Amino acid sequence: MEKRELVQKAHMVCTLLEDDGVFPNNGYLTMLVYKGALLLQPEDESSVIEKLFESNQWSNSWKNGIFDYHHYHSNTHEVLGVFSGTAELQIGGPQGLRVEVVRGDVIILPAGVAHMCLKKSDDFVVIGAYPEGKIQDMNYGKEGERPAADTNIANVQMPHTDPVYGKNGPLIENWK
Repeated sequence: MEKRELVQKAHMVCTLLEDDGVFPNNGYLTMLVYKGALLLQPEDESSVIEKLFESNQWSNSWKNGIFDYHHYHSNTHEVLGVFSGTAELQIGGPQGLRVEVVRGDVIILPAGVAHMCLKKSDDFVVIGAYPEGKIQDMNYGKEGERPAADTNIANVQMPHTDPVYGKNGPLIENWK
């Protein structure tokens, strides 16, 4: 399946998540949710999402669920494409937003934004990837992670492309 057949115009949700004292989040770049961005066919394999992300220079992909505890990456941004099932995620730490995601949704998390899965269907699977294949670190909001994590977040480069829409995607406009 070609990219133009997979990608469709999505309803976009943008939210700026501030530091909550434990999780740095990212007070400069918005978390983006593209509701219904991927028009997945029943016969599609999860590799179609991986190939789409890779075609837009987001790689080092993985296939799994989302951890059921708060965590964040201080050294890279992350994209999550929902391949199957449904889930309720919490983004931004314990007082953060609750976001319902379904097959075909895409979530883009700026470096530092905490996330976890609160509940999910048995068939919930996401594909994750990182700009230019960056290898992500893991942070959990534990004492001693900061200020090093804050320094890392401030030094993360802007991606050159949107993982779904490429060079002219909404990420590029929203993260100026």
